Amino acid sequence: MTSRILVTGGAGFIGSAVVRHLIANTSAEVANLDKLTYAGNLESLANAADSSRYRFYPVDICDAVALDKVFTEFQPDAVMHLAAESHVDRSIDGPAEFIQTNILGTYSLLEAARAYWNGLNGERKASFRFHHISTDEVYGDLEGTDDLFSETTPYSPSSPYSASKASSDHLVRAWQRTYGLPVLITNCSNNYGPYHFPEKLIPHVILNALHGKPLPVYGDGSQIRDWLYVEDHARALVEVVTRGQVGETYNIGGHNEKRNLEVVETICELLDELVPMAGTDDREQARSYKELITFVTDRPGHDRRYAIDASKIERELGWVPQESFESGLRKTVQWYLDNREWWQRVLSGDYRLGRLGERA
Repeated sequence: MTSRILVTGGAGFIGSAVVRHLIANTSAEVANLDKLTYAGNLESLANAADSSRYRFYPVDICDAVALDKVFTEFQPDAVMHLAAESHVDRSIDGPAEFIQTNILGTYSLLEAARAYWNGLNGERKASFRFHHISTDEVYGDLEGTDDLFSETTPYSPSSPYSASKASSDHLVRAWQRTYGLPVLITNCSNNYGPYHFPEKLIPHVILNALHGKPLPVYGDGSQIRDWLYVEDHARALVEVVTRGQVGETYNIGGHNEKRNLEVVETICELLDELVPMAGTDDREQARSYKELITFVTDRPGHDRRYAIDASKIERELGWVPQESFESGLRKTVQWYLDNREWWQRVLSGDYRLGRLGERA
């Protein structure tokens, strides 16, 4: 097992799952580098932060001087690069931050890693890895086909977010081809699970429902996504960084293609079971949360279907998801019911439950 791992964006949704997994299931020393934007939350790392093998650096990946200091002090054996602006809606409203963080930030991190790697000797240099974590959105849209995204699918990003991630993927590959930096890339499908920032679809719907607010669904809700439980993803990423082949790309998916409307309706059914809505009086049956579903104007350039072929990572590294969509979603809904303090503190800041869409 790689002994010292630097995780960028380790206070984010997927990054915190990776940090928690590393601390709980390996002997690695873990450094979390995160500038703590709106989506970064150190409370997602409460258990991991108690470990003597964990340390935190409040650093922006665009800060080259600070990055050099972190590499010099921590001396990582691997970098797992998850720091990114990742909210598609925000990229449409304001793409500049996505260009800055996802492209220029990745460039700064690559250069810091390359300088550090060039200073290593022998086995430490040979075993160093730079693992770039990306998204299936770089591949574009599968509408009208039964195809799956494979590692050789041509890039065709649709949003400023996916274009910025595609750019960062190309930079990482160029740094290997040009400079020899030992890199790996993973592209994942839609993640869900505990500690998810409330702006994303699944937690947004759960929390809106608990507050009796409308449950916004873009367009007609027929967009299809492949859903991946975040803890399954964290396991996959650790497999790749420790056992993956340098220069390879691995697609990671949950084998769970679902229409957005189906996802929302399933959440409603779980909430109907776990925290049923009361009727208006003793004679009226309890209502269903499905009554709160509201169709809103679709976002510009909205891809209709994503689907991942994850056969390569299963074949080469033996990884398969442990959670079905049904089991993972039940765990997720129950987590939000059991951890109200976590999301109430998130919502007490500038964020409010009103970001996703406008009424059609």
